[in-house]
Amino acid sequence: MYKINDNYLKLQGSYLFSTIAKKVNNFKKNNPDNKIISLGIGDVTQPLVPTIINKLHHAVDEMGQVDTFKGYAPDLGYEFLRNAIAEGDYRTRGIDISIDEIFVSDGVKCDAGNIQELFSVDNKIAVCDPVYPVYIDTNVMAGRTGAYNTINQRWSDVIYMPCTTDNNFAPELPKKTPDIIYLCFPNNPTGTAITKDQLQGWVDYANRVKAVIIYDGAYEAYISEDEVPHTIYECEGAKNCAIELKSFSKNAGFTGVRLGYTVVPKELKCDNVSLNTLWARRHGTKYNGAPYIIQRAGEAVYSETGREQLKRQVDYYMNNAKAILEGLRSAGYSVYGGINAPYIWCKTPNNITSWEFFDYLLEEANVVGTPGIGFGPQGEGYFRLTAFSTYENTIEAIERIKKL
Repeated sequence: MYKINDNYLKLQGSYLFSTIAKKVNNFKKNNPDNKIISLGIGDVTQPLVPTIINKLHHAVDEMGQVDTFKGYAPDLGYEFLRNAIAEGDYRTRGIDISIDEIFVSDGVKCDAGNIQELFSVDNKIAVCDPVYPVYIDTNVMAGRTGAYNTINQRWSDVIYMPCTTDNNFAPELPKKTPDIIYLCFPNNPTGTAITKDQLQGWVDYANRVKAVIIYDGAYEAYISEDEVPHTIYECEGAKNCAIELKSFSKNAGFTGVRLGYTVVPKELKCDNVSLNTLWARRHGTKYNGAPYIIQRAGEAVYSETGREQLKRQVDYYMNNAKAILEGLRSAGYSVYGGINAPYIWCKTPNNITSWEFFDYLLEEANVVGTPGIGFGPQGEGYFRLTAFSTYENTIEAIERIKKL
């Protein structure tokens, strides 16, 4: 008889956002006339900008013609998109990333889960706490996290790096030496960022201890402060130790379209084995490429009009973030983030748990957020709100909370 992968049986509970969805759906069934406003899941609400829509229509027309029809995409992605990425995200910042170091995919969530296939199961991982749950769960599935301690809610073989008010939610170098370090800045869920000098410290550390950094830059488009880096490759030596993940979901509204990419530099080697070569083999073997239509839409993101239109969209969401930040502060809440990211990290009132605060907001204000405990033990006592709703709903939600 066949056997299943026992690592999947170690997964704790259900996926965070599935649990939230079930709670909200149950509330709606019992309260069908109530208007629920969600500031929970990080999904965009504004439509795709006109330049991207036009590019999609043009690409669809091309697929309807014999001489311009496209089938399977190239393993790494079409050159027109990888050239646009290399120029728009790197060369304009003085960074030399070649197109064969760029791997186009259908999103960062998949890449974050799949990239760890390159590494041995006995590698030690280090994660921020709180942390995006996908980093932990995918390593659980790979058998890299050890046993789960239900008392302290931690995995025995994971190195946790606390992110608290004491360190401004920026992790400190771990006392135990990791092999793989997950960093996400601007951060999900806390919405905080680190400076280039701080990130350079991580790069220097990784090179010194021979660790690899998996750097999630999904929220780069929301950076507003000059000292915050837009890519880890702004740091000297990063090509020798870092893999970068980038998404089109939040910067261009592609949550329902799906597109992302991963950069694996040629300089990144382990025991003289190129991770770029290994990832290229994995990519070609297990992935047939993002659709031509979608990659053409991604190319439009880097056009002059695309950048202008998307800047206005980012500003729209960050205006929501400002409203949440200022509204909650005026109501006496302790809040963080919302400056370089579309997330606000809020301290729960009166020392109640994050799930208790979730239920309280849902029942009394009909507002949905995300309990901090879902992101790790250090998230207990905090609550994440997103700026991705409409402005009108955002204002209404905050007014409801202020009246509680």
